[in-house]
Amino acid sequence: MNFDLTEDQKRIRDVVAEFAATEIAPGVAERERKEEFPRAVIDSLAGLGILGMMVPEEYGGSAADALSYILVIEELARVCASVAVIVSVTNSVFCFPVWKYGSDEQKKTILSEVASGKSLGAYALTEPQSGSDAANQKTRAIRDGNGYVLNGSKAWITNAGEAGWYLVMAMTDPAAGTRGITGFLVSAADEGLRIGPPEDKMGLRSSKTASIYLEDLRLSESRRLGAEGDGFRIAMTTLDHSRIGIAAQGVGIARACYDASTEYAKTRETFGRKLAEHEIIAFQIADMKVQIDAARLLTYRAALLSEKPGVRFSKEASMAKVFATEAANTIAARAVQIFGGYGYSREYPVERFYRDARVTTIYEGTSEIQRIVISKNVLAEA
Repeated sequence: MNFDLTEDQKRIRDVVAEFAATEIAPGVAERERKEEFPRAVIDSLAGLGILGMMVPEEYGGSAADALSYILVIEELARVCASVAVIVSVTNSVFCFPVWKYGSDEQKKTILSEVASGKSLGAYALTEPQSGSDAANQKTRAIRDGNGYVLNGSKAWITNAGEAGWYLVMAMTDPAAGTRGITGFLVSAADEGLRIGPPEDKMGLRSSKTASIYLEDLRLSESRRLGAEGDGFRIAMTTLDHSRIGIAAQGVGIARACYDASTEYAKTRETFGRKLAEHEIIAFQIADMKVQIDAARLLTYRAALLSEKPGVRFSKEASMAKVFATEAANTIAARAVQIFGGYGYSREYPVERFYRDARVTTIYEGTSEIQRIVISKNVLAEA
């Protein structure tokens, strides 16, 4: 497998890295402190074609490859993980499934609107009682003439209140179990959709996360994504893909911690020597570098495999996510330790990196779920 980047991939990476340094970095700390959604930043990224990266140009996208998308998420997360997750959700868990499973009309209208950056997308699978147990859906979609009536609630929805479109999973046939789950495309303008207050989160405080409530929300059959009963398959395939983006987010956060730690270690003095001259610190920085490179290779491999026709990549996506996100948490903790008391202060960015890294091992499939996916695959192969 060739990990050499093409000239186009390098160009995309460099453009976004420059944008992140000049347009995102200057205001990131203030936005996080105020919990301010970075609307101007997102609008600018839309202008760069970043909100529908893998979507064909005929539907408003940029027609980029999966690795280019991963490079973008990594560069964004290195500067602002909140921006990275906003972009990741729109690309991976909204645009991707609508592109893969949507009707021609859905692609021409809804997908084009989101991929072109006119609206953001959101993904509504999790419910208050069903986090990792994604099959335990209580939201119902009942047939009513030529359409459906949806009732229920979804929790921890990234971009809630900011998105123009939501991919909502609901039970159309509870007796059928996972084969009774169906996907629906819900507009923010639909009567019967209510957004709860934003969650008061530990990290990613510039991104909006909230519950959504569906109260006698009526949809035409044209808003169903795929056939009845295809929802669980669509959801799991989507998560396989989106987990690679979360792995890239972990790599980006880890890189930010590494960069901050190396710079600090080369300037801060203790006991008459630079921190970097103490082996106990130098070895920690070495370990950071090893973990980052390993995480990046696992993530790039999963991205490349995701585009090979007929190749399943569930195992590789889970391996990338569990390793990269756990590495990010370990590296962030080391960064805080290297900074000492200053690492515990919001004066320095490693405090934010530490908080932002924590959720990466939880959302879009916890580390425990990733290990279930990996173990089932490797044991089946054995």
